[in-house]
Amino acid sequence: MKRSTMRPENVHQATLLRLLRDGGRSRAELADVVDLSRSKLNVELDGLIELGLVESAGLAASRGGRRSGKVRLSPHTRFAGIDIGATSIDVAVTNGELEVLGHVSEPCDIREGPAAVLDRAVDLLGKFRENGLFTQLHGAGIGVPGPVSFPEGVPVVPPIMPGWDRYPVREAIGQELGCPAMVDNDVNIMALGELHAGLARNVDDFLLVKIGTGVGCGIVVDGKIYRGVSGSAGDIGHIRVDDLGPVCACGNSGCLEAYFGGAALAREATNLARSGRSPYLAERLAATGELRAEDVAAAAAQGDAEAIRLIRDGGHRVGQVLASLVSFFNPGLVIIAGGVARLGHVLLAEIRSVVYRRSLPLATGNMPIVLSELGEIAGVVGAARLISDHVYSAK
Repeated sequence: MKRSTMRPENVHQATLLRLLRDGGRSRAELADVVDLSRSKLNVELDGLIELGLVESAGLAASRGGRRSGKVRLSPHTRFAGIDIGATSIDVAVTNGELEVLGHVSEPCDIREGPAAVLDRAVDLLGKFRENGLFTQLHGAGIGVPGPVSFPEGVPVVPPIMPGWDRYPVREAIGQELGCPAMVDNDVNIMALGELHAGLARNVDDFLLVKIGTGVGCGIVVDGKIYRGVSGSAGDIGHIRVDDLGPVCACGNSGCLEAYFGGAALAREATNLARSGRSPYLAERLAATGELRAEDVAAAAAQGDAEAIRLIRDGGHRVGQVLASLVSFFNPGLVIIAGGVARLGHVLLAEIRSVVYRRSLPLATGNMPIVLSELGEIAGVVGAARLISDHVYSAK
């Protein structure tokens, strides 16, 4: 079959590609959901087959008459998803339906700068190529842990990303990989991942709160990411929760992130260990030389009272901010994700308690607050969804 990086020629073909992205369908099933005559539908599908974007896939089960032909996206289609965090990098390759064919995660310090970090991402993709997962990529989606000017594909004054300000990430990755590329904030791509393959598959309006090294919120309205005028919507980590609080990486004081981001949690855990108030954390600190969120989770699981208090205090502050957002936005679902979210149900219970108590009953009556089930693949699936939305769009 002819392989191609060509994009659909019109809006009808783009619509069909996005429908097929969610799984193979028969021509008859597609006719049920698109506003096209059967003959026009067949013309557009045949055009996609000529472009190498779609192929025939046998016959569907009979619906009472002649069996309809099935179609699916080309099995040669490959997208790359790159999820860059403050302390790690995840890289994956998917097929056209965004099923993850290969995924790798490894530690990576965002402070090493864009050249080193992006080179590492390209190297990891190169290993997938060597292993035969792809011969060419049809697009690459990238998430970074800072504010992004979405139209330009560049980070803008990211607080925890020294050297990245206005670096041409989209252009650099696109040129290096020889395919279209798109860049967004890491929280937005996680929200897209949940929208495509997670708990939000059937929810049009929801919030995804990522609690990791930083704290951010992906906002989905009518099934689409809401980025705001300049791309900074959802930066809830820098909402002030205490005028007299600790200084944040952004330069202000009392931000939510300064209280309950990964660095803040590690700082407070270290204080508990050194003061002797948490014997478990003191033992972990002596053994490893540093503490992380997972150490706090392990201490809480052992019944460590100070670790549990630390989690509840952080959950309370997250809940305070989230209660205001819920009253303002009235989402259908709230998903808690990110490395610190692995603190688990102690954290979730505190967030739920505050939100359900402080928000209006009409806003929370049918609104679940849940932990992400996609885990570390949410970002890479969302990054692939981001670029597939671009590739599967009309010119």
